[in-house]
Amino acid sequence: MPLKNELMRRLNMIHPVIQAPLAGGGDTPELVASVGEAGGLGFIGGAYLTPQQILETARAVRARTARPFGISLFAPQPVPEAPKDPLRALECVAPFYAELELPPPQAPALAADSFAEQLAAALEGGASVFSFTFGILPASAIEAIKARGTFLIGTATTVDEAVALEQAGVDAVVTQGAEAGGHRGTFAAEFEAAMVGTISLVPQVVDAVRVPVIASGGIMDGRGIAAALALGAQAVQMGTAFIACDESGVPDAYKRAILEAREHETRLTRVFSGRPARGIVNRFMTEVERKADPDAVLPFPFQNALTRPLRSAAARQGRAEFLSLWAGQGVRMARRQPAAQFISRLSGEIDAAIRRLAMQS
Repeated sequence: MPLKNELMRRLNMIHPVIQAPLAGGGDTPELVASVGEAGGLGFIGGAYLTPQQILETARAVRARTARPFGISLFAPQPVPEAPKDPLRALECVAPFYAELELPPPQAPALAADSFAEQLAAALEGGASVFSFTFGILPASAIEAIKARGTFLIGTATTVDEAVALEQAGVDAVVTQGAEAGGHRGTFAAEFEAAMVGTISLVPQVVDAVRVPVIASGGIMDGRGIAAALALGAQAVQMGTAFIACDESGVPDAYKRAILEAREHETRLTRVFSGRPARGIVNRFMTEVERKADPDAVLPFPFQNALTRPLRSAAARQGRAEFLSLWAGQGVRMARRQPAAQFISRLSGEIDAAIRRLAMQS
């Protein structure tokens, strides 16, 4: 049964499936283009890319498809003061550095803020959609995006955040349920208070805003998509499911971890980046958290910079116990397959779920 709604028409989508931005290398040009060619919407997660890398990645996507695609960035964040004494945090990760034969860790330094340049590159890259998380964009950025006719999507973890995003001028809202993998997008509440599940969050946001709602968090198959549509969402955004796809750029050790994990084996942690994010429990997470020392984890983005060399080395060496294995609670349903085959399967599962419901009425 073909599905059509306002969001799908505006974004020229055949299927109500958006591949979540996978900042950090997961969303290769091959993955983004394959999702678009299959009738979904692929996204470049550009938060950790330089402006030049954003342009090059966008060009690589465009060379593979004429279909729409999106680019995503983190909303600009106030940078916390540099830790006065990072010694405890350095001591905490030093044994892991040594195990991976890396030089001893140094106090992390942050690069200059490049959001304005990243945004300019995103707008030059030919994307039809721009999305963001971690807050609300400056008014000047929203004006620049709108002036290009680019569709704008913000991320909310509560109803209040969704309303604030709509008032700021977004064209659609992603509702990030508590089940979602990766960093929490919370910006207007305490992280602990914003852990609202997808099935509760979606209909409440649908009731509170007029713009289309995109459901995210724990959705892994056509049944989950049909449920989100029944709750009023016009599409879903899926991350963990696409990380497992063949075209994903994450290390094979990461893909294996997702395919072997179970729903109770993820939890929120700050130890990799300093910001709460859901991932598969591994040795690094367990051992650092066991220290239960607030000074052992630096604030975001300092902790992210501190652990980056460790994670990069672990990726090269296939050591999943040191990787930030971001994943949602639906991991048991993950499958490894080409993205186009995955989207085709989702389409069949959506139809089957809707038919089952119709037969029961």
